[in-house]
Amino acid sequence: QVQLVESGGGLVQAGGSLRLSCAASGRTFTTYIMGWFRQARGKEREFVSAISVSGHTTDYVDSVKGRFTISRDNAKNAVYLQMNNLKPDDTAVYYCAADRSSRWSRDAFISPLSYDYWGRGTQVTVSS
Repeated sequence: QVQLVESGGGLVQAGGSLRLSCAASGRTFTTYIMGWFRQARGKEREFVSAISVSGHTTDYVDSVKGRFTISRDNAKNAVYLQMNNLKPDDTAVYYCAADRSSRWSRDAFISPLSYDYWGRGTQVTVSS
């Protein structure tokens, strides 16, 4: 069992930055692919980014490439999402998720259905 707790959300002006953190409990964190998703009001949950077990491989949705950076610290059981040059369209609740499979396949890690554990989310609001 893994518990995930997000933090770092808030209100920021367009062009600003935020760093989201996700703290994970459980000894098997280092064997999970970790992902960030977001859900804007009235919309479906959307893949944002994922990072491999080792942390050496990452992937992003096109709309955040060049602005967001995912990273993980397996010694601290944590994953991060650095978000720069934020835009109003980035406004959403951001969720951290863990995939037990450790199988690095884009068809899998972009789907919320592939993830076994979810945090409760943290709100990010970007004002124009």
